[in-house]
Amino acid sequence: MATHPLELSDRVIDSGVVNEPVNRVNSDVWELDDGLAYVENFSHSVVMKAGDALACFDASGAGSGKQVVDAMRTWSPAPVSHLVYTHGHADHIGGSGAFIADAAARGAARPTVVGHENVLARMQRYEDTSDWNMLINRRQFGGIRSEMRAPLTLVHDPTRFLPPDTAKPDQTFDDRLDLRLGDRAVQLHHARGETDDHLWAWVPEKKWMFTGDFVIWNFPNAGNPQKVQRYALEWAHALRAMIAQGPELLVPAHGLPIRGKQRIAGVLGDIAGALEALVRQVLEMMNAGETLDAIIHTVKVPAEVLAKPYLRPLYDEPEFVVRGIWRLYGGWWDGAASRLKPAPDAALGNEIASLAGGADVLIARAKGLAEDGDIRLACHLA
Repeated sequence: MATHPLELSDRVIDSGVVNEPVNRVNSDVWELDDGLAYVENFSHSVVMKAGDALACFDASGAGSGKQVVDAMRTWSPAPVSHLVYTHGHADHIGGSGAFIADAAARGAARPTVVGHENVLARMQRYEDTSDWNMLINRRQFGGIRSEMRAPLTLVHDPTRFLPPDTAKPDQTFDDRLDLRLGDRAVQLHHARGETDDHLWAWVPEKKWMFTGDFVIWNFPNAGNPQKVQRYALEWAHALRAMIAQGPELLVPAHGLPIRGKQRIAGVLGDIAGALEALVRQVLEMMNAGETLDAIIHTVKVPAEVLAKPYLRPLYDEPEFVVRGIWRLYGGWWDGAASRLKPAPDAALGNEIASLAGGADVLIARAKGLAEDGDIRLACHLA
């Protein structure tokens, strides 16, 4: 049987050594504390006993929602009274139809769906850009090996990005919402980070914290090149606010849960510090009049920071986050005159090929650069 996630988390964080996956995609359900479990998948679902019912945090994606519900049912048969979205990404809300269907099949009341008020606007944006979102997600995840694809599938209907049975929030809020879920007091705190509709949940009596994508066991996804604006500094501020609460058990939506007040504070502090350092360096160079080109090739995160098991640049990376910071504070233009009103790529390529003596010359040079390991420059010539 797989290692219990808390045991694995302790070992990996304390040793700094990663010798098995920390983002496990298996639909296994694990009890983390008395009255608390989670179902592991590409995007987890956290399940909390709330009196005679359950409260769930995130629904996983369209391709994994039913498996998540089935796994949850091996842990508890209680009805789900509330389904809380930590944010509106499809891998967190796309499986909601399975939760609604489960309630209907059991003759139970439909769960109350809770989320930040911006989730509704996000869902409308996904409708407006459905084809685009399917395209970019195929590009991003299309190379995943076949046995991993089903849980990563964000859509069942190939004609639309969000499944038609995706549940919209019934209850929304702006800055903070205090809920009484059975015998549990739960605080929902809004903060911008990976999205503008994100929240983190705090159960003060138990000192449990559910962080959604504020912790992903990779470098923070604050610079995804195909996605809308992310908010690196506000992400760091949210992590600092979490530390101030003194959580003793933290459950993210990706990666392993973390236990122990000091261990959690160390992880959150390291992530916040990495983001704060990037923002500080970028703004210093922007204020000095530097171009984006200079900034992305100058600003770095120390190798020893990136070596931490929860900060490895395997999904997003600092260079992309730097671009996101520039975009937030400086707009879309990178400061190079040739890219303010550029010629068409084809016209520029033809001119360079003509000057070089033909496209074959450029292709040969690009191959040589690639063989020498200079992929960046090779891509300019290809």
